[in-house]
Amino acid sequence: MKASGFSTRNHGRPGKNIGRCLLIDSRGAQIAEFAVALPLLMVFVVGIFDFGLAFGTKQKLANAAREGARVAANQPTTDLSLTPAGGCNAPDSICAIRDVVGNDLVAARVDDCGLGSTPALPPTGPLAWTFSSTGGCAGALTLTIERGYTFSSNLPAPYPSALTVEATRITLTYTYKWRFNSVITLLIPGARYSGTTPLTTVSIMQNLS
Repeated sequence: MKASGFSTRNHGRPGKNIGRCLLIDSRGAQIAEFAVALPLLMVFVVGIFDFGLAFGTKQKLANAAREGARVAANQPTTDLSLTPAGGCNAPDSICAIRDVVGNDLVAARVDDCGLGSTPALPPTGPLAWTFSSTGGCAGALTLTIERGYTFSSNLPAPYPSALTVEATRITLTYTYKWRFNSVITLLIPGARYSGTTPLTTVSIMQNLS
């Protein structure tokens, strides 16, 4: 028998409403957790990309310096004492080495910073020439070619002393611009990270002519 004034119309709905509230609270917690984790995730992803790109750039610089040293080792030295006549401000063989390094960088999709059209600076030492250019790069790209570089090589018996080897040393320095410093402030407000870093590579090869 149904009691007078008593209704069962809303019977069973309180549990459903509680479940809906819990679902809304759960979604809100997930959004809050994502908002907290997003800056860390961005820093992590950009950091991996940036450091990987820097490492790849260093390898490309090493390849370009190695190619320059290989070509230089086969260049004659007869023109090194001549007065430069062209716009390169260096002997023809030195300008050819500069062009090889610049072309190798361009082929590897590394900005050569205008190296191919940069004249040599006044010689810094005997048989040593330096090219420094900025172009549209974050800093200077510097190429130093030392055709009179020497090093000692120890020889086994019966040779009494070390052998002095004449070689070419190519030193290539490139200013790498970091992207990591643009996102680190998302994680640590007020933090500062180096905007650029010079990447330097050296290649040495014995002169063959």
